[in-house]
Amino acid sequence: MATTKRDERALLGEAAYQVVAPTHYPEIEALPAEELRSLANRLREHHAKARDLLREGRRARSGKGDARRAATAEHGKLAQRKQVYAAALKRVNSRFDALTEERRREEHRAAMRAALARKQAARAAHPQGGPTAGRGMRANPSGKGHRGVNPGRVGSVSQQNKAAQARRDG
Repeated sequence: MATTKRDERALLGEAAYQVVAPTHYPEIEALPAEELRSLANRLREHHAKARDLLREGRRARSGKGDARRAATAEHGKLAQRKQVYAAALKRVNSRFDALTEERRREEHRAAMRAALARKQAARAAHPQGGPTAGRGMRANPSGKGHRGVNPGRVGSVSQQNKAAQARRDG
């Protein structure tokens, strides 16, 4: 469930909230990439610390760890703090992704503009038509001899069949 800024401030305290505050919408848009990177590192440290304290508390409750960490009331708040840091880190990572995508998109646009400029600067290729320009295509003579049925023999088979049939009938 989402946590409001007011709940975050009450849960973390003023000093720790100052680390999380710039991760909310209007402020995160104004941060440059280097500040985002350092903010992400601080958030990871806070998140890791909360995670480690939670693990120690679990171990203490199960009887394996230090008994000083066994307070169960603090466990719920610590888990919520860890979630607040995780949500802030998620917002920062999302902003990093948006910046990266914006940078890639701009690089792609620049490459496309450069390609268009190269294409427009290139001389158009209009080759000469050659010796038959305007007369269409020319038939290429075949080197093979003419094959086919001798025109004198066309229909001779059917005529032989007719004559043979007439002899049998008559």
